[in-house]
Amino acid sequence: MTVVKLGGTEGVDFSAICADAVELLKQGKRFVFVHGGSAEANALGEGLGTPPKMITSPSGYTSRYTDRKTLEIFLMAVNGKVNSLLTEQLQMMGVNAFGLCGLDGKLMQATRKESVQSIENGKRKIIRDDYTGKIDTVNSELLLMLLNAGYMPVIAPVAVSEKGEALNVDADRAAAMVASALKAENLLLLTAVPGLMKNFPDESTLIRQLPQSQLAAASEAAQGRMKKKVLGAEEALKGGVSRVIIADGRIQNPISNALAGNGTVIE
Repeated sequence: MTVVKLGGTEGVDFSAICADAVELLKQGKRFVFVHGGSAEANALGEGLGTPPKMITSPSGYTSRYTDRKTLEIFLMAVNGKVNSLLTEQLQMMGVNAFGLCGLDGKLMQATRKESVQSIENGKRKIIRDDYTGKIDTVNSELLLMLLNAGYMPVIAPVAVSEKGEALNVDADRAAAMVASALKAENLLLLTAVPGLMKNFPDESTLIRQLPQSQLAAASEAAQGRMKKKVLGAEEALKGGVSRVIIADGRIQNPISNALAGNGTVIE
């Protein structure tokens, strides 16, 4: 079992990832896809006059500020467009893909954050109208039911709160939770860079092997969104996933390439 997270940033080649998955499925591999959609959400927000606002926590993690209006835009772009088009693409290639998000059947239950802290101009700000959450549980029985019935789950990063509210959740960490719940052998985080670099954006400084014991130091060195990938990798390994690979999603055969160990292999 391999969980593949398809990055939502520009440049990640969904078509190449899907085509590669089709060939590997023929060889008996099993996949669950978890996708992002930040580029689509940003574009739709701009078009609707609600441009994205990113916030940075005191510990240096960047996330999307998600008030109710932003949440609805995120649902339209990511759960609506990206999930549907990705599912359509797989269906056209002969894969019986099943698009869903964490709201469906309480697939991913999360705790809504009562408040989030943001650092703005050196000052700490408390935000209380944020619809984001941290995933607590994944309904692995639902996923296994779909997989055993011959479907391939394609999951959008939306969770459900205890009150039934839709919550924006980080796609890398969602993929880590799904991989842990399924006890997956591999978690692939496919993005628009070759992997984790010592000196971003110098691709010649790619870190090819990263022991679990060095993840804390790697998180310190990671820039921007890569911090969440390192955190997701750590959570997946603690959850029983055998290995995590941060790899290039812009190339041909990106899944095969990652499974061959090309990228940053974390064990």
